[in-house]
Amino acid sequence: MAEWIGKDRRARRCYGFDEVALVPGRVTVNPNEVDISWKIDGKSFKIPILAAAMDGVVDVNFAVEMGKLGGIAVLNLDGIQTRYDNPGDVLKQIAGATPQEATKLVQNIYLKPVKEELIAKRIKEIKSHKVPAIVSCIPQNAQRFLAIAQRSGCDLFIIQSTVATVTHIAKEYKIIDIGKVVASAKIPIIMGNCVTYDVALDLMEIGVSGLLVGIGPGAACTTRGVLGIGVPQVTTTVDTAAARDHFFQRKGKYVPIITDGGMRIGGEICKAFAAGADAVMVGSAFAKAKEAPGGGYHWGMATSHANLPRGTRVQVGTTGSLKEILFGPAKVDDGSQNLVGALKTSMGSLGASNLKEMHDVEIIIAPSIQTEGKVFQVGQRVGMGK
Repeated sequence: MAEWIGKDRRARRCYGFDEVALVPGRVTVNPNEVDISWKIDGKSFKIPILAAAMDGVVDVNFAVEMGKLGGIAVLNLDGIQTRYDNPGDVLKQIAGATPQEATKLVQNIYLKPVKEELIAKRIKEIKSHKVPAIVSCIPQNAQRFLAIAQRSGCDLFIIQSTVATVTHIAKEYKIIDIGKVVASAKIPIIMGNCVTYDVALDLMEIGVSGLLVGIGPGAACTTRGVLGIGVPQVTTTVDTAAARDHFFQRKGKYVPIITDGGMRIGGEICKAFAAGADAVMVGSAFAKAKEAPGGGYHWGMATSHANLPRGTRVQVGTTGSLKEILFGPAKVDDGSQNLVGALKTSMGSLGASNLKEMHDVEIIIAPSIQTEGKVFQVGQRVGMGK
């Protein structure tokens, strides 16, 4: 459905997490007995939550800890970890900068070129702890970095950009044939980011193993403000999940949808799964972990762009350990800890025994869901009023 927004111009109404709610059915399930595992290209993971490939979130240590807990943490191959032999010193500089100087500092720090030997070193450091190594880079570096990653034992490779498409037009530089890169890969390739049914289908057709969906919802991303583009995450997930299901019916290949960004708390993660996600990618929630390299700070992947930054550095604080954020016990009242517990409890209350059943729960449009009856929380800035 679409509404008229002016003469001869219509626009479709789309929905974000704050505008919908999930409706319990006629059956409930013991939360301790629900199955939240998910698979991608035959690889199974216990936790359907990925830590985003952002320098304030994931380093080697964080990736190892996340892997030991059953989840995935994605290392950014275009970031500080592969540009500097001692990234800790650089991260302290970013954490210590004033808001006025942070963006310029980040821009300068990312001018140093990536060292290919550090790509191999970081992956091997992760693998030495017997956990999966998952990495990410931009399309321009995909062919070169993929070869290094494969030789180093990488398990999954993510090709990620602000807007991912199969067809790219340019005369100024040589175009990367992303289809050939995917076809040549010896390990599963996840691509992103996209937000529409048609583009999701296009990317599935070239053989990707998974899709990141979402443009601009992240806590440290400013793409929606700078470029004016993006689709709210509930609608994005529903549309791309429909493409996934259609592709599976035609080709027999199931390509998981990973909702990327915009989820700060457990309830939003639960809504992403109800909208059709197979997994979610989270940044700011994990940037709050004691193990996160950002020291309580978090910045967007495009903050470092030399000419048009599309991210900023935000202070999220350090609230607990990674284990507490994932499994609790929660020591805060806003839903940002024990994310796995929140997901399992929500699934139990909705009668969903696994994530596939979660895709079928009832969703309602409920713009008052965040404020109804919450006057004291809002007034005192506690719980849902933060």
